[in-house]
Amino acid sequence: MNPQIWWFLSRASGTVAWFLLTTSVLLGILLPAKMFPSQRPAWITDLHRWVGGLTVTFLTFHLVGLAVDSYVDFGWSEIFIPFTSEWKQVPVALGVIAFWLMIMVQASSLIMKRLPRTLWRRLHLLSYPTFVLTSLHGTLAGTDASNWIYAISSILAVTAVVFATSFRILAGRRRATPTVKLPTAPPSPRPTMAGSKR
Repeated sequence: MNPQIWWFLSRASGTVAWFLLTTSVLLGILLPAKMFPSQRPAWITDLHRWVGGLTVTFLTFHLVGLAVDSYVDFGWSEIFIPFTSEWKQVPVALGVIAFWLMIMVQASSLIMKRLPRTLWRRLHLLSYPTFVLTSLHGTLAGTDASNWIYAISSILAVTAVVFATSFRILAGRRRATPTVKLPTAPPSPRPTMAGSKR
């Protein structure tokens, strides 16, 4: 058995978790933005929740792989407490912070019906910094960042999220702008011919 199997598992599951997070964020943006006329909101909502659950699952594999692996010495404190890792301290800390933000987003989704709508919305907006921090973590701490496939995929993923976010903001402003109806002139009276009977 390869002694680095847990390191490989952690790398692979971390990459999959990041792409699943990207997909979940895009689905979350797609739902209220109504980017496509024929989209089905209920189906997108269920898919969004399912992908979010998968993201947490692969993130768990990523963390367990780090804890069990001996290639890089990671204890549970380095995994759950920012800035305690001696290996790439800042990039790893970004991943730890992203982890806790993701937990907050997922937890708020599970108890969404018990939370005020405004509070739930603010907590759910943490998905954006979660995506940014995770992207930086993968680029700065990931050993696969120099792989051209990973690099191109990362650029495409970030571009997609930026485009979808911009579309949602512009669409929201367009819906919020009130439309002013200009007053219409009253219809002019029909001319009557002289001598016509009334």
